Amino acid sequence: MTQPLFREDAYLQDIEGVVTGHTPEGGVILDQTIFYPTGGGQPGDSGRLIWGDTGLAIATTVKGEGAEIVLVPAEPAPMPEVGTKVIQRLDWVRRHRHMRIHSALHLLSVVIPLPVTGGSIGAEKGRLDFALDAPPADKQALEDALNALIERDLVVTDDWISDEALLADPSIVKTMSVMPPTGQGRVRLVRIGQGADQVDLQPCGGTHVARTSEIGRIRFGKIEKKGRMNRRVTIILD
Repeated sequence: MTQPLFREDAYLQDIEGVVTGHTPEGGVILDQTIFYPTGGGQPGDSGRLIWGDTGLAIATTVKGEGAEIVLVPAEPAPMPEVGTKVIQRLDWVRRHRHMRIHSALHLLSVVIPLPVTGGSIGAEKGRLDFALDAPPADKQALEDALNALIERDLVVTDDWISDEALLADPSIVKTMSVMPPTGQGRVRLVRIGQGADQVDLQPCGGTHVARTSEIGRIRFGKIEKKGRMNRRVTIILD
């Protein structure tokens, strides 16, 4: 298995790792990694591996077999052998933008408290699809409400809940299209705000900012019709 260090500290930007294997497709597997693998609408991380005088550009990161995380090279190139100690260097600017967008989307689901049917995260913008039969009446009011939440500088933390507890309280699952993965005994929750200031709590395996003010100002993009009972809301980093 690969130890997912991004879950312990989403702000790690470079760290050592040891190569434990290669995939038939040419991917690299490490004993531990700060690279987030594609999942939950968040893209896999990119960056670089360095060993000795050699470097390998990583285009993306994906989930492998079991608990393995696979770093995918940008192009065919010599790879570090099994047992090699490497330095992992994250494309931090890109990852941090993913973190800002991801946290903003959680707040968007607070501003529009309707079931979420899909979503996607990018470095410049993100979107959520809502079970909604008509466009919101006041788009500007929603944008203002979202930015007001961001400006409250709410703390963002994570916690864990047992599979049984999650099944007993399905109301915290906002996404209709994808259920949180169960079967490992516990599911990660991301909480925005604490105590009386808590505004959101939902299952999520992605990376987030530490406080909402770090998101920066958000503006709304298009609100598109994607089916009879579906509206797509796009937000953009300002």
